[in-house]
Amino acid sequence: MLGFYTRILSNYPIATQAGTTGMLFGTGDLIAQFLIEHQNKVVVSHDRLKSTDTSIGMQSWDKARTARMMLFGTCFAGPVLHQWYKFLDKTIRLSTPVQSLLGRVAVDQIFFAPCFIASFFVGQGLLADEGQQVILNKLKKGYPEALKSNYMVWPAVQCLNFWLVPLQHRLMVVNTFALGWNTYLSHVNQTTRSSIHNE
Repeated sequence: MLGFYTRILSNYPIATQAGTTGMLFGTGDLIAQFLIEHQNKVVVSHDRLKSTDTSIGMQSWDKARTARMMLFGTCFAGPVLHQWYKFLDKTIRLSTPVQSLLGRVAVDQIFFAPCFIASFFVGQGLLADEGQQVILNKLKKGYPEALKSNYMVWPAVQCLNFWLVPLQHRLMVVNTFALGWNTYLSHVNQTTRSSIHNE
């Protein structure tokens, strides 16, 4: 399976990484909807829960939300990350391998990560046809929490990624770790959106 993926990646690098990223963004949203938010919903009647247990999940699936996540991953995140990792590998070349590693992680986390997280909230808002004020409010409420969580996870992941993984496979490694991260981002985006609409 890995060999097949590597061949496809070699022949169609941007399309392969864009498609993979889109699928994993969508999967992260499904996990957020069915395993996190679905569990947090209050069921007013135990009898109703028993009678509808097999169908309640599909009835509550927001398909448009999943489509927005997949579209963002395929059309924006995948291509942008592909080019970003190529840029880092080509541009940040310091005196020693360790210095190059630390330089790449620093540039990635100081400059790229804050912009990428902001682009996620803005992109989801635009795809959902939310107004400017709603998007700004989502940034105020959700962005600081997401950025803080980013710094608790991604510097360590990127250290290992940039040190151990060949350039062509770095986005695949990021996407693997990002399955949980995409779940988190989707959940934060949705809960922030809901809290704004409920105000």
